Amino acid sequence: MATSKKKTRANGDGTVYQRKDGRWEAAGYVLAPGNTRKRIRVYGTTRKEALAKLTEKIATSNRGLPAPSAQGSVTAYLTYWLENVAVHHLRENTHTRYTSCVNRYLIPGLGKKKLTKLTAKDIRTWLNQLRTTCQCCTRRIDAHRDQPRCCAAGTCCSKRLSPLTLAYIHTVLKSALEHAVREEEIPRNAARNVRTGTPRPRRFEPLTADEARQFLTAANGHRLCALFELALHTGLRKGELLGLRWEDLDLDAGTAAIRRTLQRTATGGLTTLPTKTRASERRIALPTRCLQSLKLHREQQQRDRDAAGAEWQHSGHVFTTAQGRAIDPTNLTRTFTTFLRKAGLRRIRFHDLRHSTATLLLEQGVELVVIKELLGHAHIGVTATVYAHVRLRLQREAMTTLGKALNHP
Repeated sequence: MATSKKKTRANGDGTVYQRKDGRWEAAGYVLAPGNTRKRIRVYGTTRKEALAKLTEKIATSNRGLPAPSAQGSVTAYLTYWLENVAVHHLRENTHTRYTSCVNRYLIPGLGKKKLTKLTAKDIRTWLNQLRTTCQCCTRRIDAHRDQPRCCAAGTCCSKRLSPLTLAYIHTVLKSALEHAVREEEIPRNAARNVRTGTPRPRRFEPLTADEARQFLTAANGHRLCALFELALHTGLRKGELLGLRWEDLDLDAGTAAIRRTLQRTATGGLTTLPTKTRASERRIALPTRCLQSLKLHREQQQRDRDAAGAEWQHSGHVFTTAQGRAIDPTNLTRTFTTFLRKAGLRRIRFHDLRHSTATLLLEQGVELVVIKELLGHAHIGVTATVYAHVRLRLQREAMTTLGKALNHP
């Protein structure tokens, strides 16, 4: 009679067993901060789930990444999260902004607290204090100025953080603590129980139809005229415009595939990246005016290529410098500002061209869902929120029209 042999796990793979409450628990040793090792425990509803969690943590440890310690401070965990987790999931520029937020606000405000002892009350109290404190005083900004004009001069300027900045700080903290929950370092995300209020959308100044015509007239004849026409007719983001390649355009069918964006990063310089979100990757229809200007632009680019000769650097982009290189977003902004001045228009952001497109489309009666797809918003709620003031104004105009009809048959 054959004897059954008990299945055992290799040394270092940890142990898995079922608890009295029915859940499965897996335990093993992983790398900890300070080049030490610590025993961790993970849980699951099945043996397979608990084992998978433990295997993932041991694999991470074997790659030399230390596991965070819940007994450590918030500073220690945030540092671990930025250096070992967020850096692999965020774009470089986003990671830079997160790092700045952590170092400027989160660590000075909450860094000394133990991760496991951090409560919603701690976070809410700190955010309320941050909301009412002058940043010149708190961060000693005034002390480093050549000519003090706030605290160091004896008069506080009451420079407070905007609601949008406070909401951003709260979002970064929530993201960090959410990962701590997933890694079972803490039982719950204390930041989720804190309400910061919904900040008002950032104000923008879209161009009117007359102003848009003035702007295009000022840009007419410039080598990037086609870019500005495309921006105003389609609402593409600056990075999406600069990231366009000729292979993305089908001028015969009159469509453009938006697949990538061009950004400048600290380490990579001008870098082509995927679109902002999955919803941002889309195919849009091109109006006749843009198709004509793009065909003329292609001919002009060929003339530039012939003139540059051996100095031409083929990048495949639709919009390039006179030598074929990708255009730096900052340089495009300078050109844009020049045309605003030439047209006698107020100074606005390049991104406000995108808002101008959406606003003008709304005023022409185009449905919100069509604008959402054109702009590449992930959810229609985003479109509705950003352009709520436009819809409200159109409602008032509609009610006025109806009132006139009812009062004067």
